[in-house]
Amino acid sequence: MSVATILKAKGSYVFSVTSKSTVYDALVFMSQKNIGALLVIDDGKLTGILSERDYARKIILKGKTSHDTLVEEIMTESPITVSPDDEIDTCMNKMSEKKFRHLPVVENGVVVGMISIGDVVTHIIETQKEVIGHLHNYINQ
Repeated sequence: MSVATILKAKGSYVFSVTSKSTVYDALVFMSQKNIGALLVIDDGKLTGILSERDYARKIILKGKTSHDTLVEEIMTESPITVSPDDEIDTCMNKMSEKKFRHLPVVENGVVVGMISIGDVVTHIIETQKEVIGHLHNYINQ
């Protein structure tokens, strides 16, 4: 199974901010959309990713304020990406190895979506349910 399968099921919309946005504005946007990370896109180019973890570790624990800090100061620069053709197992390995929960999906230099560990787990569970159903039907024939 590929990343494209997940994007087809969840949609390929992308929520983003610019690096010059305040962290506060980014957090408000994340709250409104009920998401845990935003892509940082400047002039059509992916420059970073901002997650709740970035906020917790780089604002709160360092005594900064979200109103006075720009996204560029705390974002993770040059995030690891995947393509729509990458396999789900590849994504799981990258997420586990690097200890992050979100992967931007890039095709021909253009961001076409983002997947989360939740998306991957949901997809795996659904695939396993299908396999179990097929096996159950086979056994009962």
